Amino acid sequence: MIGSAGANVGKTELACALLQKFGKSTDIIGVKVTTIKAKDGRCPRGGQGCGVCSSLDGQFHITEEIKTDSGKDTDRLLAAGARRVFWLRVMKTHLKEAVATLLDIIGPDAISICESNSLRLVVEPGLFLMVKRQDSKAWKSSAKSVKKYADRIIVSTDSCYDFDLDRIQLIASRWTIQEKATAIIMAGGDSLRMGADKTMLPIDGQPMIEKIAEQLRGSFEQILISANEPDKFAHLCLEVIPDRIPGQGPLMGIASALQASANDVNFVVACDIPHIKLTCVRKMLAEAKKADLVIPTTGDGRYEPLFAVYRKSALGAINEVLSSGGRKISDVFSRCRVKYIELAPDQVGGAEWLTNLNTMAEYEEYRKRYDAQI
Repeated sequence: MIGSAGANVGKTELACALLQKFGKSTDIIGVKVTTIKAKDGRCPRGGQGCGVCSSLDGQFHITEEIKTDSGKDTDRLLAAGARRVFWLRVMKTHLKEAVATLLDIIGPDAISICESNSLRLVVEPGLFLMVKRQDSKAWKSSAKSVKKYADRIIVSTDSCYDFDLDRIQLIASRWTIQEKATAIIMAGGDSLRMGADKTMLPIDGQPMIEKIAEQLRGSFEQILISANEPDKFAHLCLEVIPDRIPGQGPLMGIASALQASANDVNFVVACDIPHIKLTCVRKMLAEAKKADLVIPTTGDGRYEPLFAVYRKSALGAINEVLSSGGRKISDVFSRCRVKYIELAPDQVGGAEWLTNLNTMAEYEEYRKRYDAQI
């Protein structure tokens, strides 16, 4: 999904550039959304409108574009390589109903590029980009309401952007950004509470660690596994980093993997978290610019040090704790610049999404919930 800070900022140009890059090998649906607050004859951008919005019959209307030479934004998407292009005009109060109808038309698994701000309030896309002009500080109201959800705010100057579009990836029908960062999967535990090797428990027909690695692929320059049994994970074709000194817990695993990492910024995740919300991870990575650690917290005051971001600048403090005989990750916090962020429920569905599977009962309960959603 591509939003914009205002008019004429290069939003459609960005959509067309992505279509030209990916549309030759993949069927991509283009979608243009015009959200209407009231049928009063005024344009959503301000000023006297052309009558398109005021002539809307009903609460929303979906039109498929078939021309490529009229100069309209929707036609430009078609000319750039979209397989089909739809224009959704919708009253703001009926966005959910309208997008449900659109998905019935294009299919729930369709790969799409959608131009909209307001739709972000009811849909969580795989990737949400926003475009603003370098010479403008103004943000229209619809942009202000969704700015906090943007995975990247891209600054445009004429037809140029301050962002390398090659970092945008389409992996297994999923849009993502390849971060200049390393993902570290912590897989060195003994799974004592689980009573079985949790890394190999099946999730959606594949071992849990494989499921985690699959979600991370394409979003990071490097993926490492922190573990002392490299042969066990050889099928993942990822580098396995053993502990410098075995038997000292996850803090030693983090220290060893950070030392081996090719990047300054690192996302650390436990091997018992089967669902990774990449939008949250990107927010944490952005917060790491001014912190050594970015640690999520939950509403009950607990923190999640094994779903967190660690910069290499934290290595000194981590090694100090280890050298003094400490093993708790939280002992590092007082020695570093720490940014705490509260994990919010899913912005669209409202459900809690971060799940740790420590016991067999938790695993079976997760499986029941997961199977019910399929």
